[in-house]
Amino acid sequence: MDIANKVRAFIQQNFYTAASAQLDDGTSLLDAGIVDSTGVLEVVGYLENEFGIKVDDSELLPENLDSIGSITAFVRRKRG
Repeated sequence: MDIANKVRAFIQQNFYTAASAQLDDGTSLLDAGIVDSTGVLEVVGYLENEFGIKVDDSELLPENLDSIGSITAFVRRKRG
């Protein structure tokens, strides 16, 4: 399973996603109300455990964590 599919599965299992079929790579998780500020910390914990990366406080930005696509790109950058 690739990064995007793992992240999508985590979000669908741990957050309320009524329109999960519409949860594409570009959907804003914050704007759609799927993930709130506390949820972002849960996502970060998952990313650190699942992909063996460390997310610094300075990296807790929407451009890194607001969609499945941005999370996937972020994880790829962190893993080198």
